Amino acid sequence: MRRLAFVRATTIHSSFFSGLVDQLKAPFGSAAWRPGWLLLVLGCLLVPASAHAQVATVNGFVVDQEDRQPLELVNVVLQEFSGAVVKGTVTDRDGLFLISQIPPGTFVLRATFIGYETYADTLSLEAGETYTQNITLAPDQALLDEVVVQTERESGAARVTAGQQTVRPADIELIPAPDVSGDLVGYLTTLPGIVSTGDRGGQLFIRGGEPSQNLVQLDGMMLYQPFHILGFYSAFPSDILSRADIYAGGYGARFGERISSVIDVWTRTGNKRRFAGAASLSPFLGSVQLEGPLIPNRVSFLFSVRESMIERGAEPLLDERLPFNFGDIFGKIHADVSTRARLSVSAINTHDRGTLVEASPETPSEEIRWENTAFGARYLYLPSFLPVSADVRVTHSRLDTELGTMDAPSRTSSISNTSISLDGTFARDETSTEAGLALRFISSDTALGGLFQNTESKSVGIDHLAFYFEPEWLIGRLHIQPGIRAQWFAIRIDPFLEPRLRLEWDLGNHTISGAAGRYVQEIIGLSDRRDAASIFTAWTNIPKFNPGQPDVLADNIPAATHAILGYRTTPTDWLELSVEGFYKWLDNLFVSEWTAFPRFTTRLQRATGRSFGFDTRLELRRQPYFYSYINYGFSNTQYEAKQEALELWYGEETLRFRPPHDRRHQVNALLSTQLYGFDVSFRWEFGSGLPFSRALGFDGFVLIDDIVDVINEPYSRRVIYERPYNAVLPTYHRLDVSVDRTFAVGQLDVTVLGSVINVYDRRNLFYLDVFTLQRVDQLPFIPSLGIKVSFD
Repeated sequence: MRRLAFVRATTIHSSFFSGLVDQLKAPFGSAAWRPGWLLLVLGCLLVPASAHAQVATVNGFVVDQEDRQPLELVNVVLQEFSGAVVKGTVTDRDGLFLISQIPPGTFVLRATFIGYETYADTLSLEAGETYTQNITLAPDQALLDEVVVQTERESGAARVTAGQQTVRPADIELIPAPDVSGDLVGYLTTLPGIVSTGDRGGQLFIRGGEPSQNLVQLDGMMLYQPFHILGFYSAFPSDILSRADIYAGGYGARFGERISSVIDVWTRTGNKRRFAGAASLSPFLGSVQLEGPLIPNRVSFLFSVRESMIERGAEPLLDERLPFNFGDIFGKIHADVSTRARLSVSAINTHDRGTLVEASPETPSEEIRWENTAFGARYLYLPSFLPVSADVRVTHSRLDTELGTMDAPSRTSSISNTSISLDGTFARDETSTEAGLALRFISSDTALGGLFQNTESKSVGIDHLAFYFEPEWLIGRLHIQPGIRAQWFAIRIDPFLEPRLRLEWDLGNHTISGAAGRYVQEIIGLSDRRDAASIFTAWTNIPKFNPGQPDVLADNIPAATHAILGYRTTPTDWLELSVEGFYKWLDNLFVSEWTAFPRFTTRLQRATGRSFGFDTRLELRRQPYFYSYINYGFSNTQYEAKQEALELWYGEETLRFRPPHDRRHQVNALLSTQLYGFDVSFRWEFGSGLPFSRALGFDGFVLIDDIVDVINEPYSRRVIYERPYNAVLPTYHRLDVSVDRTFAVGQLDVTVLGSVINVYDRRNLFYLDVFTLQRVDQLPFIPSLGIKVSFD
């Protein structure tokens, strides 16, 4: 939750909320567009403006003196000369601070952060003045190690608040991996409630949701398929990251368009004072990273490129074919445009190609390929006339996916998304309010060879307008963050209203948190989840079951309702424990109809569902010499679908089943320590078996539409199943170990890492072919040696 400091009282204006609802109900007219949401935005701006004429505002950015990186969580306060605190706040991820409602007078502006020298300056403020003071903090070498400790208080394995967890690069680096540099996906797969397809496939299921129901953003750019085909890697190497906020559910009104979860990733800025870089090589991946000033102290760049080395490295090492190829390129330019403005431009491209299941006499192999391309610009501005920060973003992203041969793919899908958004943060004495609007233009093209109902070959355009309003109050120790999001889709003119609520009650060493909300999703991903080796996803709008009834279509948009309740305690500064329960109600899902042909589907069916469970996390830290955590997650997901043909198979039209990602039990344990100058990490993971459909036998299907010689007539092989997903695959467990050490060689730092994946060579099942009983295992025992050379 956003942080409020030194708040005295709170007044809730019910008339404002009733006006908000009235505006949201009538944004369009029958003859002309009535922009009610614009009036609402103006109201948000004008309410604090009248009071602003009587008081003053101080804002600015805080950066590190050494590299001009923004500093987050810096305490910035205004004091009287007696030392009494008048007002204060903390900086956000951009190093931005904003203090409003200051009475005229002369004060001391003080900025403090562990590991840095204290900054102090005298300010004389007049009524109606907005004063911008940018601050540069000099590192205190004697206390610099404590910066890590301060940052960890806002992140860590057990620091979860109503489904939200912040991940830092230092957290990622603790996870054993076959590469010297860490990757965000390695950390995500240690979290309870997140189920992956294993070490191949690049799919994450979060608290019962499908991968297409996860909103993934990088610097505000939407990425549709950000995880590489080899499960150790994603588009998010830790070397370029600033932070990632993971919302397993219950996210606030700022996020929309997805009904399961949010992965909101932000990269750091490049060094504005000097050049720095690194290069690394391992049997799986090679990478190069470079950063530095374009204009010293004002404009910097950050560049990263990674490419898989599997064919030349891992395959000879394992003496096993690994048909995977992937890579990514990222670039960012960041500029201090003025004392009040920051501009950044980011771009990324990822590519993946591979075969998950090798060919057999019964099963031809199919190669899947996908490519993400995204770029965007962000302009962060502090107006001189209001206590507001404005964040303007323009982004474009695209995903192209193919299945089959390069020259004649059997399925193709592409989706593009152009977005223009404006977000504002309004700071007042009693509240901090965020509001914003976004306009998206989405287009998709699919050619599926008849695999899905009414989407054999389809091109659609989807226009989307969204507005949200989200205040936050601090009443004593209770944070209250209600919100509402209104979304307009092309399928109807009335908005979908999505109320949200997040709470945090800070009781010192104990914290109670909760969240609830309603979420809708108009663009969906179609995929046949009956086949574990099928990761092809076609993005499109809602399939039309009743093409002549648009209202029926609008009323059947996929939706979810979330509820979360959590408790966290920190009895000592080295021990933290959290427990969190969740429930998700899922409406109007689209799943494959049940058929005797397991590799093909021609129709979809609507379904409802629910997912509930709880997580427990225990974290111990004795930095820098010892760090450990263990977590356990329980989850129960069930879908319910109706289909006329089911009565012929099972005597009833309603089918209740566990979807194939319903992993009931998960355990993850991590131990990281230092031994004789070496950093050593152990990770053990366990997952109960996933559901699959067990076959009883086979038959041959011949269409009898005339006199047919059933003995000689060609037939289609069919599977005779028990009830769907009524069996469970074997449990999954694995131990990974890594050891690394960094040496100084002249002006260079050289890091050498040795790692072993799947230490005890567990045969974990990835895929079982119901036709041939062919078994495809996940990766076996893998030793790896990597090296990284960096300069700064």
